[in-house]
Amino acid sequence: MIAGMEGLPLPLEGITVVAVEQAVSAPFATRQLADLGARVVKVERVDGGDFARGYDTAAAGLASHFVWCNRGKESIALDLKDPRGLAVLRRLVAGADVFVQNLAQGAAARLGLDAATLCAAHPRLVAVDISGYGAGGPYAGQRAYDMLVQCEAGLVSVTGTPEQPVKAGIPAADVAAAMYAFSGVLAALVRRGTTGRGGPVEVSMLEALAEWMGHPLHHAMHGGTAPARTGLAHAVIAPYDAYPTADGGRVLLSVQNDREWRRLAEQVLGRPGLGSDPAFATNAARVAHRDRTDELVGKALGGMDADEAVARLSEAGIACARLRDVHELAQHPQLAARERWREVGTPVGPLRALLPPITLPGGAEPRMGEVPALGQHTEALLRAVGMTDEEIAALRRDGVVA
Repeated sequence: MIAGMEGLPLPLEGITVVAVEQAVSAPFATRQLADLGARVVKVERVDGGDFARGYDTAAAGLASHFVWCNRGKESIALDLKDPRGLAVLRRLVAGADVFVQNLAQGAAARLGLDAATLCAAHPRLVAVDISGYGAGGPYAGQRAYDMLVQCEAGLVSVTGTPEQPVKAGIPAADVAAAMYAFSGVLAALVRRGTTGRGGPVEVSMLEALAEWMGHPLHHAMHGGTAPARTGLAHAVIAPYDAYPTADGGRVLLSVQNDREWRRLAEQVLGRPGLGSDPAFATNAARVAHRDRTDELVGKALGGMDADEAVARLSEAGIACARLRDVHELAQHPQLAARERWREVGTPVGPLRALLPPITLPGGAEPRMGEVPALGQHTEALLRAVGMTDEEIAALRRDGVVA
């Protein structure tokens, strides 16, 4: 622990966030805020809540997406089409520091919940609009599921094999937008601390993922051609790929310069002459003879099991890694050694979850609160905004809250 940092509170303690959110992009952004100490009130539909609750039942009966993105929040179920439900939301927003929404394009504006409208009424509020393509332009009204945005942003065009483009195996567009929304909120809160004013924040999935496409985008714009799809290989470096081992594993290695190649040839391949052979001595030569380069490396590693291959490569100073599946990730020795796992409460009991990757000095752990049931905090939140028993009963009777 750093001296003088003991006992510091989490950085967002005292900050209240209200979120009308669904799926991944907004929920993942607000979960980061909750982990750092913010109070996050999640506003859900009365008829089933956030539709991500129904994506699957893989997490002990709960949806894996929902468990991942929604710990540490309070759930209130409101019918925002009913003026009384919208009035409750407005009371919640009046006491909030941050408001986040990712409703379908135009829906928030029709309800008066867009960032510009709310910030005009509440100058200290930081209000975030997350959308697929932004508020203007020809794509503003398009549906923006993660896979569709991955395609529009060009990610799919550079991912996969020469024969087959593939989408990323995680919701990359959603996550990109979530992380820019998270950092945008933090920046706006810093500005509010110096000016007293919050202000609107806009994040689009397309623009967030387009930023992440920086290398292939600049390669294509300025170099004339887009990087080729090469699977696990690298378009302009060799050897750089995953190679099978004798025990059925796969080990990925990357040779970044010709010095490393000479070490690989001598200490792992057992062919020191390859270090000076004109066909392999330079990266350009190895790329030109990629098939033969890969054959030499593959033959050597194919005679070892994965443990031996990693040990030999590491001893030679060659960057390497195992190709792990998600079950192996859950048992990763580095995560275990660094004590990165915790248990999070859920409506079906405790589930394992990773600590967030932001580690803060001072000993205060992230606030990894429970995953809420739909409407679990409705009554408490209604009372907190001053509603009486009779008013709450009437809202329940009419289906305005759940």
